[in-house]
Formats: sequence, C-alpha cells, structure tokens
Amino acid sequence: MPEARPVLIDIHQDEVLTGEAVALDVQPVGYFLRALGVLIDMLIGIALLFMFVLLTAWLMSIGAVDESTVTILTIGVIVLVLVVIPTVVETMSRGRSVGKLVVGGRIVRSDGGATGFRHAFIRALVGVFELWFTFGAVAALVGAFTPRSQRLGDLLAGTYSERTRTPSLETTGFGVPLPLVEWAAIVDIARLPERLARRLAQFGASARNMQPAARARVAASLAAEAAEHVAPVPAVDPETFIMGVVAVRRGRELRALQLETARVSALTSAVAAAPRGFPQH
Repeated sequence: MPEARPVLIDIHQDEVLTGEAVALDVQPVGYFLRALGVLIDMLIGIALLFMFVLLTAWLMSIGAVDESTVTILTIGVIVLVLVVIPTVVETMSRGRSVGKLVVGGRIVRSDGGATGFRHAFIRALVGVFELWFTFGAVAALVGAFTPRSQRLGDLLAGTYSERTRTPSLETTGFGVPLPLVEWAAIVDIARLPERLARRLAQFGASARNMQPAARARVAASLAAEAAEHVAPVPAVDPETFIMGVVAVRRGRELRALQLETARVSALTSAVAAAPRGFPQH
C-alpha cells in the first residue's frame, strides 16, 4: 500500500479551523475598538462602586451600619462588581457585555465556539489584575502584541473577541443596460485577467466624466480585449458592451459573496451550538 502522506492545511491568523477541518474566515475586533469596549465596561463598574459608596455613606449617616459591617460589605461589593457580575453577564449572554455590544463584538473560544462559565470566570478573575490593579496597562500591552488583540485573560481562557458587525456589501452602481437584459441571462464570461477586470471597472465608474473622443477610444480598446473572454458577443456599441460585462460580473460576484457569507454563518452557528470534543463509543 502507498504510504499515507499528511495533509497540510494553510490557516491564516483570521481563520478558525473547525473539527471537520473547515477553515472559517472570521474577523476579530480591532485593538482600539476592543479597548473602547473594555473602557465602557470598566466605567459601568466604577459607576456601580460609586453608587455603593453613596449608599454606604447614607446608611452610616443614619446609624444603620457600623464600620466593621462597612468593611465586610465593601469587600463583598468589590468581588461582586469585579468578578461575579462580569462572569454572570458573559455566561448568560454568551460572551457579550455592554461594552462589546457597543463596539459590535463578542467573546468566543479560540475554535470559534461559544464560551461558558469557565471562560468567563477566568477572564474576570485575571481582569482584576490586568484591568483594575494596573489600570488596563497590562491588557493594553499584551493586546498590542497578539494577533487578535487578546488580553492576558483571553490567552489563559483560550478566547478572543470576534466581530459580530460586518460592513454591508456594496451594491452595483449601475445595472445591465436594457439592450443586454436577455443576453445577460445566457452569457458566459470567462475569468478575466486582473488588470483587464480592474480597467473595465474603472471605466464603468468614470466614463461619464471623460471627454467624448477619449471615452470612445478607450471603450473600443477595452471592448476588443474583453470580447476574447465573452461568449456570445452582443451586437452593441463598445461602451454598452463594457457596461453589460461589468454589471454581469458584479452581480455574479455579489451573489457568490452572499452565498459564502450564508455558508460561513451557518457553519459558525453549528460550531457554536456543538459540544466540544467527540462522542466516546
């Protein structure tokens, strides 16, 4: 039997490899957006601590609590605000907090799956040191030197912040010219050279601003080049032909991107819902 050779899979830093060896193209939240989300969460924590100080001062003014009770309450509230609340929020919301909702991110496992209590607890516990005790200096330093802007808590928990908001796909600036509507349904456009495809797109976007003579000359030259990759070639003027080719290619590329986005979303949801590991037989 022939010797089995290992299969090498090239995974980029923004891709996640699932258990089925499928590489998902995911986008981590950027460094500065990540810092903004953390800052928002910390400001909310500071606001809660400030409310506790005001409440404690009022209770002491009316004689409802003594100093020993205040010490115990202070320790309990600090643990509650810095560890318990962040852990509960991230666990119940599957990696989302107020700051992450604002910047459009969520905490996921390194394999793209949903996080649980263990991940949230490790992140919150380490966050007491790297966020609160050092005023975010450790988190900022570690995040600046990690590919996915992970802080120390993420590295220990095996998580990172995934982008949940992506820019919408741009729509085409123009449609298929009316004389080419039926032709667009049957045309076969081969893969165009990158340079030619770029020149066609540029002409389609800037043709209206060109001088008539130069516009006609460039259109004739580009149409002649593009005709070698198109079948059938319609009996229309060069500019109409170019506009038709550009519109058909953009429409097909847009549909392909939409299908790819739907497939990636379905795979990501499946990975997030699936339990970790393989069933034991």
